[in-house]
Amino acid sequence: MRLIKDVESLYIDFDAFFANVEKQLHPEIRDKPVGVTALDSEYSAFITRCYMAKAAGIKRGMRVRDGRDICPDLIVRVAQPDIYVDIHNKILDEIDRFVPVRKVSSIDEMECDLIGAERRDCVGLAKRIRAGLAQNIGPYVTPSIGLAANGFLAKVAAEMNKPNGLTVLDPKDMPGPILHLKLTDLPGISGNMEKRLNAAGVWSIEDFWNISAKHARAIWNNIEGERMWAQMRGYEVIRPETQKRMFGHSRVLTKGWRSPDKALECLNLLTVKAAYRLRRAGYVCCALSVSFKLGDGSRFSGETDFLACSDDRTLLKHMQGVFDRGVQSAGPKADLKSVYIMLHNIAVPNTISGDLFQETKESTEVRRWDRIMETMDGLNKKHGEAILHVGSRANLPGGFAGGKIAFGRVPSKEDFY
Repeated sequence: MRLIKDVESLYIDFDAFFANVEKQLHPEIRDKPVGVTALDSEYSAFITRCYMAKAAGIKRGMRVRDGRDICPDLIVRVAQPDIYVDIHNKILDEIDRFVPVRKVSSIDEMECDLIGAERRDCVGLAKRIRAGLAQNIGPYVTPSIGLAANGFLAKVAAEMNKPNGLTVLDPKDMPGPILHLKLTDLPGISGNMEKRLNAAGVWSIEDFWNISAKHARAIWNNIEGERMWAQMRGYEVIRPETQKRMFGHSRVLTKGWRSPDKALECLNLLTVKAAYRLRRAGYVCCALSVSFKLGDGSRFSGETDFLACSDDRTLLKHMQGVFDRGVQSAGPKADLKSVYIMLHNIAVPNTISGDLFQETKESTEVRRWDRIMETMDGLNKKHGEAILHVGSRANLPGGFAGGKIAFGRVPSKEDFY
């Protein structure tokens, strides 16, 4: 680890990103409280809301119907993931005009390393980035910017004065500027971890500052506690590169899509979306899991393994086999509330040991479909849409199957084909 004695990291965290993008795109709602939901339904939950809506009492996860009761003039917008990803990419291009983006943490968070003159004029640089974003992205898509020794502290700084804040945590002033924060204001400390810290006698940031690195490691019961202890003190912590372990998609089913037949249509589309991501990343998988939640609160989860593959036809066949087992146990009139597909046991092609002396009918068929999928993917990419696909594809309510913006994952343009 290296102790950093200067401001070396700039972290940008956009404020109420989805809601503010909607305000930027639609001038008529700029002076209104705005909430964004995944589906056009009074029973759908808000995934984000602007600061006006937050001040009016609208909470993330609240149902639209309840939100309208609290705030009658609330504007509700259905999320447009493809638009948000497009704005995200334009934001990255804009920031790169001033300083390279080192890491994209999510669709609305990114980190930049500072060198030389960038460190000496870090506040001026942050202000120039903000002005460029206002001019070329729009004044309603506001960033909160944090400056600190490392990315961990810069993220803390970016959260300290939202919205549209600019906060510097100078290493020579630490820990004073953060002592008033709650433990849960530190990235990585959840409510459950706070309880564990409290049980160990750590009730405040100051308490955490004063324990030893070994004590922090013991509380977490792994090295992550020691890493957080070091990052809070301004050390640079290098983590091992994470490896992709699985590819999956899920969907909450709306009215009219909760029968087994309609749920299977949804799973078909989610499976081919996951398979396409698997192929684009250069992997094959050897297993998949299917799960669904029923209206009565019960769940089904099943798994199967198979010869390594990545083609739609083979994966759809295995997915339906597991799904059919679940429906058989739940009954043909089962009320499915949500469905989930996960491709796992992934590997790079040609690195999985097999039977070196016997060519099976199944392996020959898989290789043939690999070649077919390569051709289909190439044509779809060329045309910018799924002009060729295996089987029928349903138009799901809310659209954007496979294009969900998840924490730590920003969909690519191809995810919206």
